Amino acid sequence: MTSTILVIEDEEGIAQLLQRLLEGAGYRVLVALDGETGYRMVLEERPDLVLLDIMLPGIDGWEVCRRIRQVSTVPILMLTAKTMTSDVVYGLELGADDYVTKPFEKDVLLARIRALLRRAGAPPATEQRVYRCGEIVLDLDQHTVTVAGRSIALTPLEFRLLSVMMRNPGRLLPHRYLLTQVWGPEYAEDIDNLKLYIHYLRRKIEPDPRHPRYILTEWGIGYRFNCE
Repeated sequence: MTSTILVIEDEEGIAQLLQRLLEGAGYRVLVALDGETGYRMVLEERPDLVLLDIMLPGIDGWEVCRRIRQVSTVPILMLTAKTMTSDVVYGLELGADDYVTKPFEKDVLLARIRALLRRAGAPPATEQRVYRCGEIVLDLDQHTVTVAGRSIALTPLEFRLLSVMMRNPGRLLPHRYLLTQVWGPEYAEDIDNLKLYIHYLRRKIEPDPRHPRYILTEWGIGYRFNCE
């Protein structure tokens, strides 16, 4: 079944470029040139993914993202010229799933879209109790982790951190999100503590902690758990 992608982009030339690129990749594409129209199309058309620009006339992409998240769990990929980490983090905390900056590489954009659509089609986390990624297997019921069949001893905090990351493979997870999920909202600014536990985890699960394969750093923003 063909996936439908809604492009919300006010620059008509870029919108047409994206439409040709995505249709060439086999997707059905809808286009909105402003935020109000885009939000209405989310409600009416129920797309499988939203490609959302931030700088829009009327309501901006952040407000569109906030409104969408109040009514839908559709994957949102932000497409923006903004590269300041604070802007990226703000979008992710509003509910965006990932971002790509302009000018974008076509192959990177398509790969991010495929990854988001794969995750959207996966069973909800509440139905899944065992997570596998490469040689890593995490069992929530048994509270165990194995790497290449070898049992790995993790502290409770390390286990919680790894479980949050493995439940969101490929997704960019901001520092504040990880700290809130693992330690609680009162620790949302304790980035140094998070970095320390990422260091501990890498020493235990990575084949080469100095060149991580699984836990990838997005500098100034957060981490991404790689299962490709």
